[in-house]
Amino acid sequence: MQTRQLGKTGPVVSALGLGAMGMSGMYGPSDRAESLATIDAALEAGITLIDTGDFYGMGHNEMLIGEALKGHKRDQAILSVKFGAQRDPAGGWIGFDGRPAAVKTSLAYTLQRLGVDHVDIYRPARLDPDVPIEDTVGAIADLVKAGYVRHIGLSEVGAETIRKAAAVHPIVDLQIEYSLISRSLEDKILPVLRELGIGMTAYGVLSRGLISGHWDRNQGQEKGDFRAFSPRFQGDNVDRNLALVEALRTIAEAKGASIAQIAIAWVAAQGDDIIPLVGARTRTRLTESLGALHVALSADDLAAIERAVPRDAAAGTRYAEAQMAHLDSER
Repeated sequence: MQTRQLGKTGPVVSALGLGAMGMSGMYGPSDRAESLATIDAALEAGITLIDTGDFYGMGHNEMLIGEALKGHKRDQAILSVKFGAQRDPAGGWIGFDGRPAAVKTSLAYTLQRLGVDHVDIYRPARLDPDVPIEDTVGAIADLVKAGYVRHIGLSEVGAETIRKAAAVHPIVDLQIEYSLISRSLEDKILPVLRELGIGMTAYGVLSRGLISGHWDRNQGQEKGDFRAFSPRFQGDNVDRNLALVEALRTIAEAKGASIAQIAIAWVAAQGDDIIPLVGARTRTRLTESLGALHVALSADDLAAIERAVPRDAAAGTRYAEAQMAHLDSER
């Protein structure tokens, strides 16, 4: 397994991380036994970075990972956890809480569900508009001093917020959506990360399956699959976006790779400070994703990919309008 350091102050992690969200219902039903087998296979393949959130499946995801890591396997994993998203009993999203007391309470429950004594990277999932980021990061810094957290990360915040947070405590990485069809961060956010020596963990590298080469209109209709409400998967947008996927197919076939592998390899090729997170829910998809590490993209390949999928070519925003309004990274 190839490795990369997560920022100038962070841990050395696998060049590909596993995002576990899809194992807890966000994309419709998932198979528990297959999820556990996939986590185990990821560890066996040398993947060390596992990403979760305490609000994925109302704690289900953390408990699932905790079960998979029982025993000696805990030492094989770098656990990255997001917190703060508030949900009601029906699963609705009702806000964000970044207050210091909430930060510490959230971690206490996370440690219990995961069955661990510390989290390797802890990060607010969003910016709380009512709480200064300095207060939220300061609370995590207290947890670092107490030994419950090793490193501090951020998620979906903009350049100004990154600077404010980094002034309080070293930040190892920003987790943010980054793919061939989600590139707005390249203008202001990525330059600041590199100036400050902060890494990036890129989620949504396949745009939630849209540019995986496996998506079709018959998918995403299962109960609980939030893609049914995503603008990129609706109406004419999905047809326009799938046309981009077909443009990638020619490049993939010429490289002897799958479309998903090309899309993942493109993200990885944007810098050694970027670690793609893949949301594989099965061992088959995990194996395919791992194959991206062996896809070498030349300058000509990268140019061909840019022509096939120009920046800003995607139809529709990455979240619905209401959710986009809450993203500090999009301001």
